[in-house]
Amino acid sequence: MSKSTRNTLRLISVIIVLALVLMELNVIPNLLNYKFWFMVAAYALALITYR
Repeated sequence: MSKSTRNTLRLISVIIVLALVLMELNVIPNLLNYKFWFMVAAYALALITYR
């Protein structure tokens, strides 16, 4: 995996975590039902990129 791909996936993971924070603050209430899956996706991307 190239360095630019890893950086892109890390950026996506950070964006997902920021979306989770906004969900907790009720800024994005419509996606609250998918909070668990957002967290799973962010964790999976982090695991892939930090190897």
